[in-house]
Amino acid sequence: MIDVNNVILLIVVVAAIVTVFFIGSSISLWIQALVSGAHVGLLNIVFMRFRKVPPKLIVESKIMATKAGMSISSDEFETHYLAGGDVSRVTQALIAAGKAKMELEFNRAAAIDLAGRDVLEAVQMSVNPKVIETPMVTAMAKDGIQLKAISRVTVRANLDRLVGGAGEETILARVGEGIVSTIGSSDTHKQVLENPDVISKTVLAKGLDSGTAYEILSIDIADVDVGTNIGAVLETDRAEADKKIAQAKAEERRAMAFAEEQEMRAEVVAMKAKVVEAEAQVPLAMAEAFRKGNIFSGSAS
Repeated sequence: MIDVNNVILLIVVVAAIVTVFFIGSSISLWIQALVSGAHVGLLNIVFMRFRKVPPKLIVESKIMATKAGMSISSDEFETHYLAGGDVSRVTQALIAAGKAKMELEFNRAAAIDLAGRDVLEAVQMSVNPKVIETPMVTAMAKDGIQLKAISRVTVRANLDRLVGGAGEETILARVGEGIVSTIGSSDTHKQVLENPDVISKTVLAKGLDSGTAYEILSIDIADVDVGTNIGAVLETDRAEADKKIAQAKAEERRAMAFAEEQEMRAEVVAMKAKVVEAEAQVPLAMAEAFRKGNIFSGSAS
């Protein structure tokens, strides 16, 4: 027979083990949150395990937010974690924004994080602007001289446009286009070399950061070099092309003259052949006349 006392004892032992496993570690987290002033319910911590949410991450994030003076519920942290977000990164970003006196709400920070952008880096970039260097941009002034320019663009992250805004590649492309347009509208390349800041001012006034996740603070021309004399190259190419066209036309006229000469020679040969043929017919005609007696009859008459 089964000993009832042994069964009860086994149930008690299993219950104790389960209790220690699920509640033992949760109690330490609950006490940690309690003494830190971040209220997180003990049962809430226990049931986080069933929801496949790491209690330690949520409790520590809640404590950091509370110490920073932010009121964010543990449910919001859990929701962001279950959505695939980086709870720790978002919390650090919120704290950094608060220290920098920037307005950044949890929902916006969570949206930036879920959009695939590094929200902490974005906050740091809002405080400390970033300098990005454009690749060498080549353009030609109106006098035909090619210029090569490199610029440095100082940008600051715009948290309001970070979700859905274009990235650095768009900024670089627009700045490059502005440099080409500015150099191309200059009468001479010397104007650009003498006042390279004209490029910066003209490009900056175009509002190139519209629709991007950044705000352009300044555009500085780092280097301007003189390239090839495109105008001279084009003139040389044009002259070479004209020369080839003239040579082709001369060759065509020469061929036509030669063809006409050959045609005239053929006509002369044909005429000579007709004369020879006519001369050959004379004896035949005389012989025929003798045969018929036409020559004598003509003399008698």
